[in-house]
Amino acid sequence: MTVQRRVTVTSPQTRLAHARRRYRGPWRPTTLDPVEAPFAVALYRRQRRRAVVALTTAFALVFGLPLVLALAPGLGELRLFGVPVSWLSVMVLPFPAMALLAFWQLRGAEREESAVGAEAPGEDGR
Repeated sequence: MTVQRRVTVTSPQTRLAHARRRYRGPWRPTTLDPVEAPFAVALYRRQRRRAVVALTTAFALVFGLPLVLALAPGLGELRLFGVPVSWLSVMVLPFPAMALLAFWQLRGAEREESAVGAEAPGEDGR
């Protein structure tokens, strides 16, 4: 009986990560050009501020809606098409609201990126 050698199968990204660790030490992100660094920091802060607002609003929506419904017991008796309004508000309201919130955050982040990108010196030497 012949013995076959076992072969390790990994993705290219895994191989790169292992090779990077083995040959160059710990991986560090590339450093920015000192001229572009303040623009990157400003962009990061603006986008982070918008993301915090979006996450806080989503948190308030997801966890605040059941609290509002618990404080307003009359909504359990109110029905629309035979379904209690409290059920409809928990099932129907959060997902479109979160989608709109995500769209708002994404569009704002892109707008900030283009505004800071217009101010920052580009690679073409502006």
